[in-house]
Amino acid sequence: MTGGKLLGIDHGLVRIGLAVSDASRLVARELTIIERGTRQEDFERINRLAEQENVVGVVVGIPSDLDATPDEHTQADTVRRWVERYRATTQLPIILWDEHLTSEDAKALARQQKRRFRQPIDDLAARLILQSYLDALRDGMAPAIDGE
Repeated sequence: MTGGKLLGIDHGLVRIGLAVSDASRLVARELTIIERGTRQEDFERINRLAEQENVVGVVVGIPSDLDATPDEHTQADTVRRWVERYRATTQLPIILWDEHLTSEDAKALARQQKRRFRQPIDDLAARLILQSYLDALRDGMAPAIDGE
C-alpha cells in the first residue's frame, strides 16, 4: 500500500464534512465543515482544501439504503450523482465507502469532545467514515484507491 493523505467526505444537503488522514494512512482527523453553496463553489472549496493538504485520493461516505424499494430514489442515489459531478472537477481517485451508523457514532464522539448540542458534526462523521476505510484498508478488507 502506498502512502499519501486521503480526504474523507460526509456529503449532506446543507453541509459537507471533511476529514483528512495522515500520510501513512493510520489516523483520520476532522478538517472542516463547508456550508453548501452552488455545486461549483463546493467543488472548488473541496479541491482547494485537497490541494492545500496534499491529498492523493478521496473517500466519500455513502449511506446504505437496504430498506429502499428498487424504484425509490434514495440518499445513496443523490450521493452517487454528486460524486459523478465531483469526479469531473478533480484528477483525484474517488472511492465510495459505507457510512452505516456514522451519524450516531459522530454524535457520541461530539459528546466526548464536549461539543455544544446544536453544533454541526459533519466533520466528525467524515472523520469516522475515513477512519473506517483506513482500518479496513489496513486489514485487507477494503479496495485500495485507484492508482495504487
